[in-house]
Amino acid sequence: MRYAGHITICLIGALGLSACDRGTSDAEVEQAIKDVNVIDETNLNDVMLTVADPNEGVAYFERTIAQNPDRIDLRRGLAISLIRARKPTAAAKAWENVMAMPGSTNEDRVEYADALIRANQWEKAAAQLDQIPPTHETFKRYRLEAMVADSNKEWKKADSFYEIAVGLTTKPSGTLNNWGFSKLTRGEYVEAERLFAEALTYDSTLFTAKNNLVLARAAQRKYDMPVVQMTQVEHAQLLHTAALSAIKQGDINTGKSLLSEAIATHPQHFDAAVRSLEALEASG
Repeated sequence: MRYAGHITICLIGALGLSACDRGTSDAEVEQAIKDVNVIDETNLNDVMLTVADPNEGVAYFERTIAQNPDRIDLRRGLAISLIRARKPTAAAKAWENVMAMPGSTNEDRVEYADALIRANQWEKAAAQLDQIPPTHETFKRYRLEAMVADSNKEWKKADSFYEIAVGLTTKPSGTLNNWGFSKLTRGEYVEAERLFAEALTYDSTLFTAKNNLVLARAAQRKYDMPVVQMTQVEHAQLLHTAALSAIKQGDINTGKSLLSEAIATHPQHFDAAVRSLEALEASG
């Protein structure tokens, strides 16, 4: 930042000399300086939206908006920073303020709907999505449409929106995982297993999908570990998940065996599995 300030000072000095040499008016010099400051501010805005601490970003945009209340870009920055700071209710209000300003876009409305979902305001989110024209076809829009349809148990709509969303991104792992979980809650275990496995082909590190895959297989009484990339700790955790699923379905001996395997597999003390096995043995 010190380097950027040095550039600004040099530019201002050069502009001052230019005014003396060419007879540039004071107003033109002031406008040029203002333009340089805008460049510096844009860089700072980007920093606040990416690498800065989210709460620092919130404070920065709130302070800057107080000085420039009509700047929609600053209000967007505040809303994004509030999401980063995990304050979805405040973020939803900030996006509502963005939507009330001239220059708001369909993408802003998508972000508003996203904040409302994060704030557990599903009906309001659905109302915002309904206002977006069908020509606005983006991954995030359809991912949110799928989530809303899921929440309403509108399964055909959810499947359609998930399918469209997956086709609009090169990184569909999270969406495939969500779709798989939707299938899991409906009791469609084979299809859920397929979707979780597909999610892992795009991101082999997604532990949530690995855990969900084990749940989908266990629901079919397939307790062996799936052939996916996993660390030793993950292997133990997945064995624990399979064990609890087996016990829940009445396969007690299988559950005990899986718990013992989880304890032996974990590179450290696996307290949760130990407690589960002790409780199971104590109950008979």
